Parts: sequence; C-alpha cells; structure tokens
Amino acid sequence: MTNQKINVLVADDSKVARMLLVHVLESDLQICVIGAVGDGQAALDFVLENRPDVIVMDIHMPKLNGFEATRLIMETKPVPIIICTATTDPKEVATTFRMMEAGAVACVEKPVARESAGFERLVAELLETVKLMSEVKVVRRWSRSRSSAATIKRQAVLNPAVGVTLVGIGASTGGPPVLQTILSGLTKDFPGSLLIVQHIAHGFLRGMVEWLNQTTGLQVHVASHGICPMPGHVYLAPDDFHMGVGAGGRILLEGGEPENGLRPAVSFLFRSLAETRGPDAVGVLLTGMGKDGAAELKLMKDKGAITVAQDRESSVVHGMPGEAIALGGATHVLSADKIAGALVTLVNRAHSSGGMKL
Repeated sequence: MTNQKINVLVADDSKVARMLLVHVLESDLQICVIGAVGDGQAALDFVLENRPDVIVMDIHMPKLNGFEATRLIMETKPVPIIICTATTDPKEVATTFRMMEAGAVACVEKPVARESAGFERLVAELLETVKLMSEVKVVRRWSRSRSSAATIKRQAVLNPAVGVTLVGIGASTGGPPVLQTILSGLTKDFPGSLLIVQHIAHGFLRGMVEWLNQTTGLQVHVASHGICPMPGHVYLAPDDFHMGVGAGGRILLEGGEPENGLRPAVSFLFRSLAETRGPDAVGVLLTGMGKDGAAELKLMKDKGAITVAQDRESSVVHGMPGEAIALGGATHVLSADKIAGALVTLVNRAHSSGGMKL
C-alpha cells in the first residue's frame, strides 16, 4: 500500500448532499475528491477526461441516472463505482441492483445529516468502502449474456424430489450480482431450498428481493420465522435477525448478539446447517470482506456437507472465501459462473442416488 491518495469523483444531483459527501470524504487524509458533479452525463464526461480511483454515485440524477451512467462508464472507461443513496423504497432500490448488475461494486447508505441517528456509523462505512473498493480491479463490461445460464437450464433435467436439500449461501461486498448469476442458472423446479445471508445496508433488502424476483426464475422471499423452506424457493435473512434452521427443518430467526460484528451473520446460518443437517446441506461462501462464515464453512465440511468457496478471480473482495479456503473449509473452489451448475449437479445427484458428489 502506497501513501498516494485515493482520488474520488462524487456524483449527486443535490448540491447539499454533494457538499456533505465532499466534506465527509476529505475528512480522511487518505482520500482526495477530484470532482463533484450533479448529473450522470457530467460523471461520464469527467471520467472520459480524468482518472478517478473510485466514483461515489447517487441513483436518481438528471440527464443520465445512476444506472445509465454506470452502464456507460463500465462499457467505456471502467472505474470502481459505489452506489451511495438514501432511498429505501423497494421499487426504487431495485435500481441499485440494476447498477450492480451493470458493474457497480458496492452500495452504501448515504449519510444525510450530522444530527441524524447513525450518522457516524454511515460515515465510517462509506470511508471504509471507498478505501477497499479503490483496490478492486474492474474490467470493461459488455452486454450481459445469458448463454451460460441458458445452457445450465437446458441441462438441468431434475428427478422428482424425495426431500429438500438446504443450500446455505453467505455473501457480502460484491455479492448481489453473484447471487443473481447463481439464481439465474437454476430452474424453478430446482429441488433444493436456498437460504441466503447477504450483508447489505439497512433498508435495501426488500429492493434486492424485488430485483431478484424480476431477473431470475426463482421465487425469492424475505425469510419469516417458523416457515418450512420449499424447493425452488430462496429465503434471505431479514435486517437485524440471524437466520438458521431448527431440528424440524423450519427457518429460525433470532435477534441475538452480532457475530463478527454482524447481524445477520453467515456464521450463524452455516453453524445451524452443520448442526441440524450435516451431510444433507451444501454451503457456499461468496465474495466479501472479513471472515464471517469461514470457520463455520469448515464446520459444515467436517460434518459431511459439500462446501464451495468463490475463487479469487471472480470475487470483488476475496476475504471471506479466501479465509475459508485457507482454513481448509472448501470442498470446491469455483468461479461465480460455475456455482449454479455445481449446485444443479450436487442436488440432483443427492435426490437421485442419496449422495452429493461433483
């Protein structure tokens, strides 16, 4: 790590918000704001003439909105883009995830007023995310191809379910587009249930669920306490609750102490699956900073489960899966676009022959 400052472009249509973001970012001596613009077209023009290390971008802007600006920047002169918004309406937040699909690498909640609750926490999260994302290597994005997912779907001739295999997935930074890639590669008659813990800014979850319902073939829900997970359905842990599975197979939600500073925590989900399902579960740990879920993925493996860690090359941040690999917790290390096919093979074989092998 050098002593060179991180050059940031701020794009937000509100002058007040721009001024606050500039002040907040430049309060950190490692960060220098080299531009502040009020619309998406100006952000695109700035990037074509300059080279910021990171862009902090709002969703709703004139001329080009955040999605259009992200898509064009990633197609012409790619830069790590952080979505920074105060919007929490599910229909509007879905645009956040379209931006991530177009190539944005992270989303954070915008700190809007110094006197508001949680302001310092949001500032700290923004600064940490800018520093982390400045080191991410992004590549030029082309029109998204669904060919690989379509191939998986054509090959996924599934046997009648004789039980439901539970697939636990944990993800953090960079997770939403990877989850979309995985879910897009599964058919609605997939005989397993998917339980997902995604670390995400408070209030963004329902927008993410709506986006996944719109862009994948599976039914995606915010998990509820006490329900039995159904095959071909996806359940995401709600804000502020750990999610696990009870001995009877029902989803458990608990508001206990944070684990690894997080609630929901991937560690809670994986430990629950290890204890209640043993070899009848699959664990998948995706891109994200820190080590949440890494030791517990190893626990799942020790209990006989097949476990998968995302590889370094396709991860935005390889912290969580990298830690799991280092601990010996991954049965398989796969790129994001290979995980759906692996799940189809694993769960299909479990239901046809009583065992999971790749």
